[in-house]
Amino acid sequence: MTYKKRIFGAAIVKAINSNYNADFSGQPRTLPNGTVYATDKAFKYAVKNYLKDVYVDEKIFYFKRFNEEFVPYSLDDAYAKMFPGNKETKDKKIVAKDILSCLDIRLFGATFAKKGKSSNIAISIHGPVQINHGVNIWSENNIFSEQIMSPFRNPDEKSEEKQATTLGRQSKLQEGHYLHHFSVNPKNLEEVVKLAGEGANTLTAGDVEKLKEAMSRGVTWYDSASKAGSENEALIWITLKENSKLVLPNLTQLVEMKP
Repeated sequence: MTYKKRIFGAAIVKAINSNYNADFSGQPRTLPNGTVYATDKAFKYAVKNYLKDVYVDEKIFYFKRFNEEFVPYSLDDAYAKMFPGNKETKDKKIVAKDILSCLDIRLFGATFAKKGKSSNIAISIHGPVQINHGVNIWSENNIFSEQIMSPFRNPDEKSEEKQATTLGRQSKLQEGHYLHHFSVNPKNLEEVVKLAGEGANTLTAGDVEKLKEAMSRGVTWYDSASKAGSENEALIWITLKENSKLVLPNLTQLVEMKP
């Protein structure tokens, strides 16, 4: 049954001596004023990883996978692997139905561009679930770095140090509480579902329950070396009545955390 109620909310992620979302230098991401933040992609990744692991019967399309040579799939490779019977199709409706059968696309949407032998297929899906960057609402933004030693030497180092094991560095945030505002608007999916035709999957109450569960557990579930110490702390979930026209402000400015 199609889910029709809008939702507003916020997810808070606690990080203690952890690096919830690093930039490409390995440092926790910071705004120009020094405030630590995390992208929406970091939270979405944790949600999708949880859904992939816990709900194994659900298709999760936008997630890194490798072929037999340990090379990541291209978008076309991933589509061919997941939908082998339609890998050569030129019918946009078939492709739309295929990708709408994936839970992550029904939730977050997608910009899908599939290359064909004689024509390309491009489909843009406006996802019902929109998540903002998570900004640290804690009073401090203390980042520290520490050296770590590798058990192996680097044979390419052009110095006497090539005989010794190499040193690395990792950075972490002493304490942070990242607040991600989010909203769910099922109407975002209506048009593409209608265009895809009969049999196309739409957002259901079951999908939303799985989303809520993943939003409250996903970060804690994903316990990597750098993210050890990052966990789900709180989830604010406001469900409106079905035909409500109420619009709520971004909750980021309404939530405060004090020592």
